[in-house]
Amino acid sequence: MSKPIVAIVGRPNVGKSTLFNVLAGERISIVKDTPGITRDRLYADINWLDRSFTMIDTGGIEPESKDIILAQMREQAQIAIDTADVIIFLTDVRQGLTDADAKVADMLRRSKKPIVLAVNKVDNFDKFMADVYEFYNLGIGEPVPISAASRLGIGDMLDEIISHFTVEESGEEEDDRPRIAIVGKPNVGKSSIINKLLGENRLIVSDIAGTTRDAVDTEITYEDKHYIFIDTAGLRRKNKIKEELERFMIIRTVTAVERADVVVIVIDATEGVTEQDAKIAGIAHERGKGIIVVVNKWDLIEKNDKTIYEFTNRIKNVLSFMPYGEYLFISAKTGQRLTKLFSLIDLVIENHSLRVATGVLNEILSEAVALQQPPSDKGKRLKLYYITQVAVKPPTFVIFVNDKELMHFSYTRYIENKIREAFLFRGTPLKFIIRERRGE
Repeated sequence: MSKPIVAIVGRPNVGKSTLFNVLAGERISIVKDTPGITRDRLYADINWLDRSFTMIDTGGIEPESKDIILAQMREQAQIAIDTADVIIFLTDVRQGLTDADAKVADMLRRSKKPIVLAVNKVDNFDKFMADVYEFYNLGIGEPVPISAASRLGIGDMLDEIISHFTVEESGEEEDDRPRIAIVGKPNVGKSSIINKLLGENRLIVSDIAGTTRDAVDTEITYEDKHYIFIDTAGLRRKNKIKEELERFMIIRTVTAVERADVVVIVIDATEGVTEQDAKIAGIAHERGKGIIVVVNKWDLIEKNDKTIYEFTNRIKNVLSFMPYGEYLFISAKTGQRLTKLFSLIDLVIENHSLRVATGVLNEILSEAVALQQPPSDKGKRLKLYYITQVAVKPPTFVIFVNDKELMHFSYTRYIENKIREAFLFRGTPLKFIIRERRGE
């Protein structure tokens, strides 16, 4: 079940970044070998009262003139409307209600999406409450007074946000069709792949309105199996500013990946693998999804018997943080090898849901420890007591040790490699949680 998406919209200097950082707190870990985490942190996983959601920052607005600000606010609001389950509309009690606020509120109201109207910079509730009431005039519900900087009223705002989740989530639970997100840079052939799968193979097609978002998901039936394909191709507005276009692409990718079981990352063979491809792959890896790398336009490449091998190695070097990814070289134009995608999807889904018996895992652990002694520090050696699998999608393991500090990343990776030697886990990341067991 995918996490709900919550987006923040607001004018310049109302405190969007402060609110984003306060809510994200320490939960964003910058992983050095995961390019998916961009420098200007566009999204974060938030937990509140045992509910979790993904928060996206729809982008800062550069204050140049009033007209430009309003245009950019509308763009920002449209991104939120397109992608979010709940929208936080952030305003500023000190600047008061503005014309731009009112115009964006009109857009948001028409979207029929749940909106939480947060009035920021209320550092003293007694002093500012009369000014907060002015925001009732927007006609989008009760204003929630907060101070992001002083961390006041944040709990009330989060309560309001999660109150809108229940219906959304329960509606998606019964659908057991695999969801496949087709992601990648603009113009790599994402839509062409879906269109070819639909047209060439005479598959049964029906368009499904994309749950809570305005995207259209496509059902494709192949050999009596049903799959839902989520296409991220539709960039409706061609923004002149490259950074804004990339920001929009990243947001669309995060929302599609969040809803998917398997992520198909499409790379253009004529361009080769790029930093942008690595960012997109990093998002899927970070979110623990099954991953297939599809190299499209393979018909345009001059080949010899080593071409696929060399090309795969080049991609693996750039995507070194996800050595488990499955690879497929295709041409959406000619249909070459395209139907092999379905058997790869089935394989990755099976591996993503694979459970390993605790007894077998502990045999692997004992053998691994015997082959390579655990690290020690200042005379204290790491002891690994026990391993068990606690979840699937992705397969998640808990290792009980005597001291978490001694469990270096490299030794966790070594244990992961030993588990992969036995079970492969093709196309799926593995997650490890290290717990201390005292008194032994």
